[in-house]
Amino acid sequence: MKEKEKICQSCAMPMGDADEFYGTEKDGSKNPDYCKFCYQNGKFTENCTMDEMIGITAGYMAKYNSNISAEEAKKLMGGLFPTLKRWKK
Repeated sequence: MKEKEKICQSCAMPMGDADEFYGTEKDGSKNPDYCKFCYQNGKFTENCTMDEMIGITAGYMAKYNSNISAEEAKKLMGGLFPTLKRWKK
């Protein structure tokens, strides 16, 4: 059985196995939960709401995936984001 793909627990970006996409802690070590675009030097790079992050990521998803519109991406992200570590209540 294939292991579930590792995704950023803030923006849902696929991070894969390579360290290049992982965020960093204050000491420079890799953070296993967040990507380098969301988390650097032990803190989040953007102080935004979940809805704002959904808007940002849905735009990227639609831009880089011709099979989905921004509105469809927002709907998908709206279901996924509340399950991510950063946004869980």
